[in-house]
Amino acid sequence: MNIIIADDHAVVRSGLRLLLENQENWTVVGDAADGTEAFMLLEKYSVDVVLMDLRMPPGENGLQTTRRIKEHFPEVKTIILSMHDEEEYVRKALEYGAEGYILKSSSDTVLLEAIEQVATGSVTIDPFFGPYCTELWNNERTTIEKDNKYERLSKREREVLPLVALGYSNKEIAERLFISVKTVEVHKSHLMKKLEFETFTELLQYSMKHQLIDL
Repeated sequence: MNIIIADDHAVVRSGLRLLLENQENWTVVGDAADGTEAFMLLEKYSVDVVLMDLRMPPGENGLQTTRRIKEHFPEVKTIILSMHDEEEYVRKALEYGAEGYILKSSSDTVLLEAIEQVATGSVTIDPFFGPYCTELWNNERTTIEKDNKYERLSKREREVLPLVALGYSNKEIAERLFISVKTVEVHKSHLMKKLEFETFTELLQYSMKHQLIDL
C-alpha cells in the first residue's frame, strides 16, 4: 500500500512515517506540509491512501484538498487526522469526500486499523464517536452543499484560487503547478470574472468563508 502524509508539523510527519513504514508492504511515498504539496505528490506517484491533517496554515486545508482529490483521483482514499472531537467536523469531512476521520489523540492501533479499512472501501470513524457513527455515515453519505459560483470554475481554476488568495505571485503559482506565468494570469482573470470579484480582498474573504484556505 502506498501512502502520503500531509501535516504542517514536520515532527508529526516523521512519527507517522516511522509508524507506517514498520507495517509490512506499506510505503510512505511522500509527505507534505500543506494540501497543495500533497496534491502535487498525487500527480507524481501511485497512491492508495492519504493521511490528511484538517488544518495546515498557511495553506490549503485538508477539506479543500480532499475535495480536489475526489475530483481528480477518485480512487484514492483519504483519512482526515484532527484534534477536533465535535461531530460537525466529522460530518464536514465526509461531505468533502473523506473515507475516514481519526483523532490525533487516538492510539496507533486505531489509525492502522482505519487505514486498512478505508483501503478496502469502507468508511471508518474514530471509536471516540461511538460505533453508530460509522454505521450511519457508511450507509448514508451526505453531499457537499454546492456553491453555484464555485461550480463555474474549471479544475485548474480551483487549483489556482487558493494560491492567489494566499498571496503567491504569478511566478510562484506557475512553479507550484508546473504551468506558465501567462497561463496563471489567464486563470486568475477567468476565476475573478466567474466569481464576480473585483478585488483581492473579496477573493480572500470568500476563500476563508468557504474553508478553501487556512491562515
